Amino acid sequence: MEEEKNLHNTPSQETPAQSSYQASLKSMDTEETFDLMFYRPIGYGWACLAKKLGVTPNAITIASIFLGIGAGVCFYFNNIWINLAGVFLLVWANSFDSADGQLARMTKQYSRIGRILDGLSGDFWFAAIYIAICLRENVTSDFFMAHPWVIWVVAVVTGFCHGIQAAMADYYRQFHLYFLKGKEGSELDNAAELWKKFHSLSWGKDFWQKLVLMFYTNYTVGQEKRTPAMQRLRRAIKERWGDNIPQTFRDKFRQLSKPLMKYTNILSFNTRTFALFAAILIFRMPWLYFAFELVVLNFLLVYMMWRHERICREALADVEGR
Repeated sequence: MEEEKNLHNTPSQETPAQSSYQASLKSMDTEETFDLMFYRPIGYGWACLAKKLGVTPNAITIASIFLGIGAGVCFYFNNIWINLAGVFLLVWANSFDSADGQLARMTKQYSRIGRILDGLSGDFWFAAIYIAICLRENVTSDFFMAHPWVIWVVAVVTGFCHGIQAAMADYYRQFHLYFLKGKEGSELDNAAELWKKFHSLSWGKDFWQKLVLMFYTNYTVGQEKRTPAMQRLRRAIKERWGDNIPQTFRDKFRQLSKPLMKYTNILSFNTRTFALFAAILIFRMPWLYFAFELVVLNFLLVYMMWRHERICREALADVEGR
């Protein structure tokens, strides 16, 4: 197995600050180059400050929601300077989104609520951005002024696709981390176990926790329904090895899965925001961002899902000895 240490300094070369920074990352397999160059160092700075001040990861996530919504408001205006302020706010929001996860790993403050809240934060950002684009196009574009309903229909369809893109990118990333770091190093969930937890809660005593878990469980059910080969592989692994998967099998699946991590990153944040900024700042036609998500990102989504299911079928044959 090619060790991850070739992507890091060796322990003897690392300073304590470098070791702390490296520990704040998920893994070098799943990190995007631009994140490593830009967002992760900034996020680490925010995380260190938050740790000193006693700020929790969830508090940072909530702050990012307000920043992202503020960015959406700025994108409504057909003014380059206000739009640039929106870019700044969205970048700031994403640096906080990086910081909350890094802080959680630094302080071991993990929780399912935190994971759910982290996922919802991006939904709030882009909901605000979508609404801003629709309102803006309906007052600046001759076509959309004459047919105001069109942009709203496009936005709803795009938002639906966006949700699937983000969900599947995260799911494949967590599955990869499961083989790389084991159960403790991944946030891979199982719908059946989540339903058991859901039914163990009381609507009277645990209303909000049960409500959030209901939505999250249905979210996980959607991920599982879209990945039949992966679910067969998970069941076969559990039946044969439980959580004690042989290292040789882990290494083999990791090598097969690793090339797909670049697609999970493209479908996450940076690439889509570069397209958003180009549509708003350069082309001055915000609706082009919807076209980018519907055409380019959906194509990548389908390709990524097809590749991953094929990998899982190959791995399943190994588990079953075929």
